[in-house]
Amino acid sequence: MPIEYARRLIGRERTPAANRQLGIALAFVAGATNAGAFLAVQQYTSHMTGLLSSMADELVLGNLPLALSALGGLVSFILGAGTTAVLVNLAQRRHLHSQYALPLLLEAIWMLLFGLLGSQLAEIGEDFVPATVVVLCFMMGLQNAVITKVSNAEIRTTHITGMITDIGIELGKLLYWNHLPESIAPPVRANPQRLATLSALVGAFFLGGVIGALGFKHLGYAMTLPLSLLLASLALVPAADDVRQRWGRSALRP
Repeated sequence: MPIEYARRLIGRERTPAANRQLGIALAFVAGATNAGAFLAVQQYTSHMTGLLSSMADELVLGNLPLALSALGGLVSFILGAGTTAVLVNLAQRRHLHSQYALPLLLEAIWMLLFGLLGSQLAEIGEDFVPATVVVLCFMMGLQNAVITKVSNAEIRTTHITGMITDIGIELGKLLYWNHLPESIAPPVRANPQRLATLSALVGAFFLGGVIGALGFKHLGYAMTLPLSLLLASLALVPAADDVRQRWGRSALRP
């Protein structure tokens, strides 16, 4: 990835175009991780609606361990989002270039460790599943909070329901017949750019899901390596900028 492009994509200075492009890249990673996780542990790990519903179902059915597992995933997602908020705010106070890159680096590290240890941990059996769900939900919380803060809550990447709803709304506006004159009622107008962005995000999530499922099916936990490298490639340039800046300041000190 060209250095200047990476710097614009995840650096401190933000543009709407960079936000959209970053969102598409992270939606791809989320789709791949979510689909791969389902093949690995038979659970989706970015779908908090499903986890909360599952927790309610298992409580009613008396399956306390499964209910606690769902609760662990939900809490872990919240902790991941909270960790991103802490990292971003600390970095902003210190005027770091990597304020949005740090959570992605942390996610890349967790992804890599999960892939390296996954095959060994899987031998534990059913006890491995809750721990895996917690780790993956934490990563999804990290990631979703990054794009949320970057885009001022305009873009999400780890769940699709809201985006599909917004696509439907924009299509409804696009098809609406403005038969009344503007003097009586303001016209209803669709936002083509927003519709294109939402469609690209959903498409990236789906493509990531297909590639993630194929990768986990044929490569197993080794599929986490390219996903980790992709996240790291997004985040390393701003982090390197901070290292160079700090090194330069240290060199200037007597």
